[in-house]
Amino acid sequence: MDINDRFWNASADELKQGYIQENGYYLCLLDGFIAEQGVIYPVGNRLYDAERFIQHHIREAYGSVFEYLTQLDKKLTGLTEHQSHLLRLFHQGKSDREIMEETGISSASTIRNHRFSLKEKERQAKLFLAMMELLKEKDQHAPIFVQPHKSARMLDDRYNVTEEENEQVLDKYFPHGRDGLLKTFKLKEKNRWIVLREIARRFEPGRTYTEPEANAVIQSAFSDYVTVRRYLIEYGFIDREEDGSRYWLVN
Repeated sequence: MDINDRFWNASADELKQGYIQENGYYLCLLDGFIAEQGVIYPVGNRLYDAERFIQHHIREAYGSVFEYLTQLDKKLTGLTEHQSHLLRLFHQGKSDREIMEETGISSASTIRNHRFSLKEKERQAKLFLAMMELLKEKDQHAPIFVQPHKSARMLDDRYNVTEEENEQVLDKYFPHGRDGLLKTFKLKEKNRWIVLREIARRFEPGRTYTEPEANAVIQSAFSDYVTVRRYLIEYGFIDREEDGSRYWLVN
């Protein structure tokens, strides 16, 4: 199970803290960063145990789990950009007056209405989650869907893929195994996402690649690394510096 799957399968409490404990280490659910239990990590003039160090990593990298979650695509959170912005301001402890000045909202009553709408979404989310949990107990015919990657830049029907479909596509286009060569890159949109997702797994989380190194990783799957690299970036699997000097996997 990769970091993306761990993120989507985490409980609400695990998502709130942003990390889980597994087999002698703490794993950051946001990017896959690992801190080993029993290791003491120096941070400035302080020494942190593994759990405190993973908490420090989240603060340094993202500010907070809340900041990270509210920056996710609106199709993942179900929030508009305006609602996400307001949530961040509420989380920062801003007063209604300060929020009015920063956002241009004309009255405190409008802000109260936004707060009420967000609480309404919370109530709806609780009920929907309870219904879906109860449904899992009865719906024996529901397929298992492949989870979209959190960094996806366009969420549409191409992500409607079951695990069975995913395996069939990979078997077809990687006839010599998942680590082998891709048969062709002339693919339908849905199949392209599946193939790109698999190629992206060849990049190591947390590692920065030079352009030749990134090209070499892609070439291990397909000779036309330029085209595949462009689509990996377009789909949000990898990102790069503007000058192309560094590439990295987006978690």
